[in-house]
Amino acid sequence: MAECVTPGHRKKPDTEALRKERAAQQLRENLMRRKQQSRARRKGEADETDGLPASKTTGKD
Repeated sequence: MAECVTPGHRKKPDTEALRKERAAQQLRENLMRRKQQSRARRKGEADETDGLPASKTTGKD
């Protein structure tokens, strides 16, 4: 028997491959960033941040 596949129901193989490639690239970048942070901590340097700084508490709560 032949399988009946409706259009748009399955992802194209190249789309899945691209998605996996992007995920792998993000994982590599994250690993490099974490290694860099770890080396900076060993040296006693401050972390470099790309995002927003953490909120500060005033202690008046």
